[in-house]
Amino acid sequence: MDSLAAAPGTGPATSPIPVLRPARARKSFADLPKNRTLVMGILNVTPDSFSDGGRFATADDAIAEGLRMHYAGADIIDVGGESTRPHADVISEEEEQRRILPVVEGLVKAGALVSVDTMHATTAAKAIEAGAAIINDVSGLDFDPAMPDLVAQHKVHYILMHQRGNPQTMDSLAEYGDVVEEVLAELTGVRDKFLASGVAPEQIIIDPGIGFAKKEEHNWELLRSLGRFADLGHRVLVGASRKRFLGTLLTTAGKAAPPQERADASLAVSTLAAAHGAWCVRVHDVGPNLDAVKVAAAWAG
Repeated sequence: MDSLAAAPGTGPATSPIPVLRPARARKSFADLPKNRTLVMGILNVTPDSFSDGGRFATADDAIAEGLRMHYAGADIIDVGGESTRPHADVISEEEEQRRILPVVEGLVKAGALVSVDTMHATTAAKAIEAGAAIINDVSGLDFDPAMPDLVAQHKVHYILMHQRGNPQTMDSLAEYGDVVEEVLAELTGVRDKFLASGVAPEQIIIDPGIGFAKKEEHNWELLRSLGRFADLGHRVLVGASRKRFLGTLLTTAGKAAPPQERADASLAVSTLAAAHGAWCVRVHDVGPNLDAVKVAAAWAG
C-alpha cells in the first residue's frame, strides 16, 4: 500500500481502488484552514455502526471511501473500528487494531490528516505510529488511565468527549438537573486530569457528546449552548450527523426517520454549529457539509 490515493469519481466507494496517484506530502494540523469551521469525515470500519455499519468492512473498501472523502475536501478523516452506538458489542483491542491500522497507514500515505476514534491507549499508540495526528476518545468520564500520559508524550491533539458510562449503559445514565452545567463540570474534571499529566491546553478539543448519555431534549440544549463550551478555552467539535435525536425530530406517522433520511437535518445542524463558532463538525456527508460551513463563514464575513 505505497501509493493508495485514488482519483475521485472513478467508481462506487466499495469498488477496488481504480486509479493510483503518487503519495502526497502528509497534511499536518498546521495546514488546516483557519477561516472556517472544519469538516471531519466519518469512516467506520465496522460491521455494526448505526448508519454505515458493514459498508466499509475491508481495508481496501475503507481506504477507497476515505480517499473519496479526502478528495471531496474533508479536512480530517476520522477512522473508527469499534461501534459506539447504544448497546453495541464490545470487541477486543486486537480486533480494533486489525480493522483500522491498515486504513490509517493508507490514508496517511495519500496525504490525509487522520484522526482515530478509539477509547484504548494501546490502539491510540499504534495509530500514532501509523501516522494518526488526532485521538478522538468517546470514553468520557471512564477514560483509559494510560491515555493522558500517551497524549502528553506524543503531543497529538486529543478530542475529549462527554459521555457517562459506556455504549451498554449510557442510555440509563441520561439523567440531568441542568444538562449544560453538569456536562461542563464533568468535562472540566476530565480536562484537568489531562492538563495535570502534561497535556497542553492547545492539544485539547472539546466535544459535548451529542447523543451519548443524552436524551433528545438534552442534545438540543447542548447545541444551543455551544458558546459555553468554547468558554472552557478549547476548540469545540460537534458530532451530530444522522443521530437518533434527529430521527425523532423528523418522525412521520409515528415512525422516526432512519439514519439515511437524516442527512438534510444533519446539514442544518452543521450550518448552525458553524455559525455559532464550532471549530469542526464531524459528518457522514463531506461535500454538502463543506459547502455549508463555507456559506456560514462567508455570511459571518
